[in-house]
Amino acid sequence: MSSSSPPYGDLVAHLMRTTVLGPGEAARVVAEVLAYFHEPVEAYVRRRHGELKSAGLTNDQIFDRIAGELPLRRVAAPELSVRQLRRIVYG
Repeated sequence: MSSSSPPYGDLVAHLMRTTVLGPGEAARVVAEVLAYFHEPVEAYVRRRHGELKSAGLTNDQIFDRIAGELPLRRVAAPELSVRQLRRIVYG
């Protein structure tokens, strides 16, 4: 990759070949996905807690769901107990 190539240029090119995305759109999609998976565990837990709380779930449902989601992250987060999840959200 030359210094003028965008980061993950091969992925951007793949998206352009396999979708209707143009170069700028494909680069933005890649940047958004990378940012999503770069989100620290604590930020992810807080964000998901807020989203699920807004959807009307109870804390017991929320923490069970988040505990199930964490191992599915691209770079799996460490296993956290419900107590640890609560501490992230409430301090």
